[in-house]
Amino acid sequence: MKVMKFGGTSVGSVKSILSLKKIVETEARTQPVVVVVSALDGITDRLIATSKMAQQGDEHYREEFDAMVTRHHQMIEAIITDEKKRIDLFNNVDSLFDQLKSIYYGVYLIHDLSKKTEDTIVSYGERLSSHIVAAMVKNGVRMNSRDFIRTEKKQGKHVVIMEETTQLVKEAFKDLSDKHIYVVPGFIARDSETHETTNLGRGGSDYTASIIAAVLNAECLEIWTDVDGFMTADPKVIKTAYTINELSYVEAMELCNFGAKVIYPPTIYPVCVKNIPIKVKNTFNPEHPGTLIKDKIEDDNKPIKGISSIKGTSLIT
Repeated sequence: MKVMKFGGTSVGSVKSILSLKKIVETEARTQPVVVVVSALDGITDRLIATSKMAQQGDEHYREEFDAMVTRHHQMIEAIITDEKKRIDLFNNVDSLFDQLKSIYYGVYLIHDLSKKTEDTIVSYGERLSSHIVAAMVKNGVRMNSRDFIRTEKKQGKHVVIMEETTQLVKEAFKDLSDKHIYVVPGFIARDSETHETTNLGRGGSDYTASIIAAVLNAECLEIWTDVDGFMTADPKVIKTAYTINELSYVEAMELCNFGAKVIYPPTIYPVCVKNIPIKVKNTFNPEHPGTLIKDKIEDDNKPIKGISSIKGTSLIT
């Protein structure tokens, strides 16, 4: 089986989400597939910004909220052709938006935005996108990641409890079949003690996919994004930069930790332990082989694979 993660840009437009559909359905012909999705491109930032407006008593938060509703509605209208499926999807999505609207109104009334409330608000991005993707793909089944990704609070952060999560993932996917495409919202989880909605932080959808791939001993973890893979340098800075065909886990981790934003650094560890390869592929250019990340690289005669960079940083010694 294979785990495929699609980022915000991959579900952010009609063109990209239809490309996702083709990629996933083609893969699902030969093996079981678990698809992990991020929120629609830009929605996470918008959810946060709208909550800040509501907290400050700015009535324009309603306009921002309505714009998010409209964007999701337009996406559904464009990609779901079956009338019954479209109506059911609208009902599911509008139910989630009704909940979100009530939360925003509460924040607006009391001018308070706790961390717990913010985590709940941000979770709606992936909850919405996963409903849309599950309805769009053939034989799609939506799974609720809050049922099997468990966290605990350590030093102010939500940290995954691997032992509990492992058991719950195994139970959730015990009947894994190639007759269905399993769609999972990335990024979101549930606190093991309080059962409140939590999240795994920026890049958390990559981490969700990596955990599932490791627990289920996937053949491969594919990260689908808007670039052809890891580049030898930032192509916006170095015009002659090109895609790196293969990287070791260690090399990929180094590049990620020092500026390469292709994948979220903690993603590598769970699959590295199980020696499961990672492929970084481009949703907008699926024919490109992308970058393969694995344990050992054959015929590795390049002392420097790539140069990562972080903008706006000063080093003082």
